[in-house]
Amino acid sequence: MMKRSRAWWVPMTVAAVVAAGAVLAVLLFGSPAKSNDYLDPASATIDGAKGLAQLLGQRGYQVDEVYSTDLAVADADSPGTTLLVTSPGLLTTGQRRQLAAASAGADLVLVEPGETSLRTLAPQAHVVKSGLAGGYSIEPSCALRGARLAGAIVTGQTSYRVSVPSTGCYPVRGHPTIVTYLAGGRTVTLIGSSLPMANAYLADGGDAALSLNLLSENRRIVWLTPQPAVATSLPPQLPGQQAPPLVSGLAWLIVLQLAIALGLAVIWRSRRFGPLIAERLPVVVRASETVEGHARLYQARRARARAAAVLREATLSRVKPLLGLPADASAVTVAGELSHRSARPGADIEAIGYGPPPASDAELVRLADDLDELEREVRSR
Repeated sequence: MMKRSRAWWVPMTVAAVVAAGAVLAVLLFGSPAKSNDYLDPASATIDGAKGLAQLLGQRGYQVDEVYSTDLAVADADSPGTTLLVTSPGLLTTGQRRQLAAASAGADLVLVEPGETSLRTLAPQAHVVKSGLAGGYSIEPSCALRGARLAGAIVTGQTSYRVSVPSTGCYPVRGHPTIVTYLAGGRTVTLIGSSLPMANAYLADGGDAALSLNLLSENRRIVWLTPQPAVATSLPPQLPGQQAPPLVSGLAWLIVLQLAIALGLAVIWRSRRFGPLIAERLPVVVRASETVEGHARLYQARRARARAAAVLREATLSRVKPLLGLPADASAVTVAGELSHRSARPGADIEAIGYGPPPASDAELVRLADDLDELEREVRSR
């Protein structure tokens, strides 16, 4: 019993020393956590925007996550780029001027900008009403193609008016909450509510489709999530007074403690070097065998209707995002959009995607071929 307790003494001591040193190092040197994750593309909270960022990445868009104006200016320095600013109100006056002067070549998208932010970043626009009741569905009521395809969304909160020719959508009390216009050779888009982009509302109505359509003009998106300004100035230094050291003496004691812990861990584990023990993996079933098994079950039960429904549902679920349509788009809308991408007439497309179940195995095979050909035509255009 005494030998067993001694065997555990070394690893337990090393683990305690490493844990204590790591905690102290984090407290002293660890970078502070982000104080603003509102519409942060890396945040999975209800008001984050990780879902939208992942959808954009899956569709081949490059999303650059930045948290300072310096990085945003360095990234959004050329045409063919969209600069998205999620919380313009957190920017200082100098930061807003820096963005306005340096990002003239990139398209600009502002989320919930106030009058102060508009005065520098989009002087052609003005706030009509802020603090509108949000959280209810609104129809687009405009000619913007991306808004018409998305349909009704959950919005509200801020409405705008623009002094130059523009397109306004989703009006509340007669004024649009989403506005897009041209200024200085670039497109400026104002979004009066964060709800269509947030994780909590992304799956509601056409919110995801609208957000994707508004950000799909350029393949590269610089996503700026501003952080609140923090006072970093030091008190004035008196004459003859030495500046405080950047690294205190206690910090070097922590480094020495970690080095001792690392040395003890190396000594403890050095006696256990040897070949790794290979572990056999469980049985692996190939995907083709699984597909063949399902197909034989459908064939044995003569479940042609079920097989056709599965084929159609899988094809439409892959095609709708390519067309910028929401998941609950109607058959007429899907057939109309597919007719623009395919040489087939709309009636044939509707019969392929939403027609009656096939009456024979030959018709089922023909339906599968038609669905594959239709998807290839959509992807090739």
